[in-house]
Amino acid sequence: MTLANQLTLARIALIPLFVVVFYLPYKWSYPAAALIFSLAAITDWLDGYIARRYEQATPFGAFLDPVADKLMVAVALVLLVGAHDSGLLAVAAAVIIGREIVISALREWMAELGKRSSVAVSFLGKVKTAAQMVALIILLAFEPETHPQAQLAGYFLIYLAAGLTLWSMFIYLKAAWPLMNLSRQP
Repeated sequence: MTLANQLTLARIALIPLFVVVFYLPYKWSYPAAALIFSLAAITDWLDGYIARRYEQATPFGAFLDPVADKLMVAVALVLLVGAHDSGLLAVAAAVIIGREIVISALREWMAELGKRSSVAVSFLGKVKTAAQMVALIILLAFEPETHPQAQLAGYFLIYLAAGLTLWSMFIYLKAAWPLMNLSRQP
C-alpha cells in the first residue's frame, strides 16, 4: 500500500467524521467541518503529487482517487443543500453531481474501449475543481443566516464551478463523440 493510496483512503475515512462534525450543535461545527473538508482537499492534491513524484501510481490508486473526490464533494453538496434550504444551491449541486456521474461512466466506458486518454483530466477540469473546492469551503465555514456576504461569495463560486462543470462535460463528450457508435447495440 503506497503512501499516495493511504492518503486517498484517509480522505474516504474523513467523510463520516466530516458529516458528524457538520451536524454538531455548536457554533464551531461549521468552521470545523470546513477544516476537515479542506484537509481532504489538500490530501487530494498531495496524493496525486506523491504518486507522480515518487512513481507510486497504481491501478488501485487511479480507480480510488476519483471515487474519493466525488464522494467527498457529493457529501458536502448534500449537506449544504440541506443546511441552506436554497433552490439555487440545489440546482448547482444537481449539475455538479450529475456531471460527475456522466463523466465517470464515460471514463469507464472509454477505458473498456482502450481509449481512456481521450477523456483525460484537462486544465479546465482543474480550474473547475479549484473553484468548486473554494466554494464548498466558504459555504461550509459560515452559517448562511449569520454570514450573508460569505454565502453570496460561495454561491457565486459554486455557480462558476457548475458552469465550468457543464463546459468541461461538453469538452469530454465532444472528445468521446467520434468513438461512440450510437447505432450499435452492445
